[in-house]
Amino acid sequence: MSTKRFIIRSAQDLNRTLTEARITRGLTQQQLAEMTRTERTYIAKIEAGHTVKQVERILGLLRLLGVSITAEMETDIEQ
Repeated sequence: MSTKRFIIRSAQDLNRTLTEARITRGLTQQQLAEMTRTERTYIAKIEAGHTVKQVERILGLLRLLGVSITAEMETDIEQ
């Protein structure tokens, strides 16, 4: 099984990780929104970085507490 690792240090890192994971899975923003019971526009806003302020605050708090975030994505999953 192959995995890709993402280090999340900023809201932009998180946005890029979400976008890459969605595209790797072959999902549209609409499909992801339906799977998570949200609106497509919400997914688009996250991917475009419009939720940066809240995410940066949370990441800042975690950094102060000595917490780092690493995400791993399996890259050879069958669709």
